[in-house]
Amino acid sequence: MAETPSPVFDAVLARRSYSKVTPETPTTAEVERLLEAAATMPDHAGLAPWRVIEVRGAARERLGDALAAAAERAGHGADAAASQRAKPLRAELLIAIVAGYRESEKVERWEQDVAAAGVAHALALLLDDAGWGVMWRSGHLTRTPEVAAMHGLGPDEALLGWLYVGGRPGGTRRERHATVDLAARHTVLG
Repeated sequence: MAETPSPVFDAVLARRSYSKVTPETPTTAEVERLLEAAATMPDHAGLAPWRVIEVRGAARERLGDALAAAAERAGHGADAAASQRAKPLRAELLIAIVAGYRESEKVERWEQDVAAAGVAHALALLLDDAGWGVMWRSGHLTRTPEVAAMHGLGPDEALLGWLYVGGRPGGTRRERHATVDLAARHTVLG
């Protein structure tokens, strides 16, 4: 097969994480348009074992309170709780990625996590390609009862993390990622 330029290949190579974003955000309609494309990711048995939750406005403060409460319950102290409370305020839009487990004789829970993560990765790539700054974030408090309750998760759901989304800071130069040692990560069996 001849090597030809591909917009998808170029978009994947250009993708970067933006740890700091500006207050501009895509609208819910824009997120839904991109999510429609992200929803085409591989999904064994077509279970659609995922959903996303947009966290905007005061909901970010409620998430901060839930993270702080989880940190306090874990015995992390007041400084750690205050730090956790501020984290959701780093972006005006957080998109929570939720695995929603379905009963299946063929598809195990771990594979349903992978399907949800695939949708999240595709959505992050599509947001980046559309010009938004995006960063995947999670942490040791992601799957705590306080955080699950704040998101309204059901008993067969688990939070995988959040995409923090906003405008790209001015002057941000999109550097190419460092190359990966493929010899250490690529095996060919014959």
